[in-house]
Amino acid sequence: MTIPTILVVDDEPNNFDVIEALLAGYDYQLHYVDGGVEALDSLPSVQPDLILLDIAMPDMDGLAVCQKIKAMAPWQSIPIIMVTAMTGKLVLAKCLEAGADDFISKPVSGLELRARVRSMLRIRQQHQQLLTFNAHLEAIVQERTEQLQTMIAQDGLTNLPSRTRLLEQLAECLATEDSTLGVVILDCDQFNLVNASFGYGFGDKLLVAIAQRLLQKTGPGDILARLGEDEFCWVVNSVSGAAATDSVIQTIRDSFQKPFLVEGCEIYITVSIGIAFSQEPYQAPEQLLQAADTAMYQAKLKGKGNVQRFSPQMPVQIHRRLTLEADLQRALKNDEFIVFYQPIVHLKSLKTVGAEALIRWQHPEQGIIPPDAFIPAIETSGLIEPVGILIFQKACQQLQLWHQQGWPELTMSINISPRQFNSPHLLHEIDRVLTETQVNPACLKLEITENAVIDNIENAISLTQELQSRQIQVSIDDFGKGYSSLEYLNCFAVNNLKIDRSFIHEFTSEDHHYPIVNTIVALA
Repeated sequence: MTIPTILVVDDEPNNFDVIEALLAGYDYQLHYVDGGVEALDSLPSVQPDLILLDIAMPDMDGLAVCQKIKAMAPWQSIPIIMVTAMTGKLVLAKCLEAGADDFISKPVSGLELRARVRSMLRIRQQHQQLLTFNAHLEAIVQERTEQLQTMIAQDGLTNLPSRTRLLEQLAECLATEDSTLGVVILDCDQFNLVNASFGYGFGDKLLVAIAQRLLQKTGPGDILARLGEDEFCWVVNSVSGAAATDSVIQTIRDSFQKPFLVEGCEIYITVSIGIAFSQEPYQAPEQLLQAADTAMYQAKLKGKGNVQRFSPQMPVQIHRRLTLEADLQRALKNDEFIVFYQPIVHLKSLKTVGAEALIRWQHPEQGIIPPDAFIPAIETSGLIEPVGILIFQKACQQLQLWHQQGWPELTMSINISPRQFNSPHLLHEIDRVLTETQVNPACLKLEITENAVIDNIENAISLTQELQSRQIQVSIDDFGKGYSSLEYLNCFAVNNLKIDRSFIHEFTSEDHHYPIVNTIVALA
């Protein structure tokens, strides 16, 4: 612990001797000056913890010295005890008004002096501790602030600039009028499968490997940032023409041609890419980034590994899509989906032997809307499962009604989408509808496409067996259009093959599809 330093200011040296004698035996370091000007000059060298200041001095009285000390920021917190032979209330009031912290009367009493000195030094010590604490607190706040700023500006996983920092850099680049920027957003296709299969720790290491490889390909002035999850942004500065842009895109694609080695595993990844340019009418960096993101979203809708350049029509298309999906949600809630029934006629007897259930949307304002206009949106929005089971239920209710009305041999064909076919809830929902409607399951034919089978062969085999154990027939729809693999036909005990309409549209014996159709029939 440092020894407290006391500065005694008095024009009479004898008074200093008295104070020194009264404080003898105490661990204080005493300094003496004989005037106010000398007191002010000595402050930097003495660095006092307490000042004992006489009032009556010839060059500058104690009140003026006290005022000057308290007006100086470095010294204003030093306690000052005024030492005076004058004890009137007016003098004491002036001492306090000048900024003094305490006062003591002459002749000085040893007991009183020691008590007041201890009191003032204790206050000084508390103030110093508070300053130290505040300084420590400010250092912590500064450190945390810097850490927070780093977290905001830098992606913690890849150490690339974050979205926030990227927007700042874009603003700086856009401020240069003669610079054309190419903003390329790339999103890793089906990255969720990596996380699901290997875990998020493995996925993080893969993202770091991707960032490092891309960073090696960037040129001078380019910016590579991570926007979040598996999405990156590559800003190409001073883009000149389509050739330069194509070169960057090819560089990105080449970067993903080779596998990424993570924990001894080789992982192949494809990316969907969206591009926007600052030469197009975007004022703010947020708009430029949003344009590239919109283009990337359109690229993903086209399938893995696609590239799309932004066009002004894209936001309009997306707005229409979002509006359509909202309308479809409302349509499901309001029971606006209805079923048309297309007759199935036996060609030899020309008798109606069944019907195929076809979904239609009875829009309250636009009337009947055909499935081509809304089925894709139902599939991408995830509504295909509740809508699909709704159509299945309505078709079963109608078939049961026809059976009760005297046509017990009629069958009902119902389409099942690939997503619905691979849903873990399908069998449960089918059993529920069969119980509710009491329809004869042997008169039901579920139509699935070849794609639904190929996506998960083991699940398709198991599900087909479960359906047939309930006497429900299974048909392969649009046969000949997709994979038409003899291998999966050998695995599935399907009941019917429905030849794709492209083979039988305007069908005649002279048509070039005639031999193919005959072969499919023979195969069936």
